[in-house]
Amino acid sequence: MNNFEYYVPTRMIFGRDTQKQVGAIIREYGFKKVMIHYGGGSVKKTGLLDQVTDSLKEQGIGYVLFGGAQPNPTLSLAKEGIDLCIKEQVDFILAVGGGSAIDSAKCIADGAMNPETDPWKFFMKEALPQKALPHGCILTLSASGSESSASCVITNEESGLKRGFNSPTHRPLFAICNPELTFTVNKFQTGCGTVDIMMHTLERYLGGKTRDTDLTDRLAESILISVMEAGAVADKNPEDYEARAALMWAGSLSHNDLTGLGREYMMQVHQLEHELSGMYPSVAHGAGLSALFCSWARYVCKEDPMRFAQLAVRVLKEEMNFEDPLQTALKGIDSLEKYFKSLEMPVTLRELEAGIKEDDFEAMAEKCSGGNTRILPGIKALGKAEMIEVYKMAF
Repeated sequence: MNNFEYYVPTRMIFGRDTQKQVGAIIREYGFKKVMIHYGGGSVKKTGLLDQVTDSLKEQGIGYVLFGGAQPNPTLSLAKEGIDLCIKEQVDFILAVGGGSAIDSAKCIADGAMNPETDPWKFFMKEALPQKALPHGCILTLSASGSESSASCVITNEESGLKRGFNSPTHRPLFAICNPELTFTVNKFQTGCGTVDIMMHTLERYLGGKTRDTDLTDRLAESILISVMEAGAVADKNPEDYEARAALMWAGSLSHNDLTGLGREYMMQVHQLEHELSGMYPSVAHGAGLSALFCSWARYVCKEDPMRFAQLAVRVLKEEMNFEDPLQTALKGIDSLEKYFKSLEMPVTLRELEAGIKEDDFEAMAEKCSGGNTRILPGIKALGKAEMIEVYKMAF
């Protein structure tokens, strides 16, 4: 097990009706004016936005509304939010929504306190935010884990690049998580969320060569088993509270660093997917991941069949073939693919129906490899040529 540091300061407020406490919680910290950042019309239709503003009014807290967050959140919208924060002199940002609204809020929080720096420089690793506006969230979609993670991912529409970076400034001050708020999430987005949660753990589990991390492995395996069970239930019965609760809590645990402690890893599939949805913004992140993952796994598993076989036996209940571990590994990948199909998630790029062209694979790999200057480490290192092969296999 490698050395590690684990620090997740986000305060979790979990359970039924917890969103109604938001005004009192913000009042505890002494904030005076809040920017409420949200997406489209769903938070209005469900009455959630009214509940939030009513709670703030009851506590005498001022607020300004800023909607428009969308899947694959954009840099241009974040810059609008930064300007609004500065103009209105807000001292706290509250994201109401899923990972897109939360990531957008994180970018806004960084930019508002570092107005002299173009926020895109943070994502290009050319600068680091020294401070950020405090922010919190009310979660409405179990998927990204952004409610307690240090990561933030933004798409630059001008360049077509989708990039992320980690920073201590990205940990929300608090996260209000009421599983009931996810009852109205449709079948497709529920499936996308289930896949995203799984990928955050699978890519830590399979994304490197570190050994002797059995405790971390067991934590990861238990989360994967729970997510697969809960995802199947929520797919059929979207108002099953316990299934929605398991997905919501697993989303945070899967991406707050817990399932990778003591391991070196690279989330290669996430890197490949960022180029995919950066070029084709209509591709939902979870769908892009499910379309790529099994092809990636088949491509790299020969480098460490025992690692994939361990996953197959412990999580997917395959029988171990000690004479040919690769066969066990491949059966496990087949089982994962079958599970994705059971949720009606795509398992090839063609199924995404986004007009993806095979001719674009070189451009995506060019961007992912930083102009053929970057190699993604992992069980099998991926350079530009290897990235193209994975895209081709997934097509």
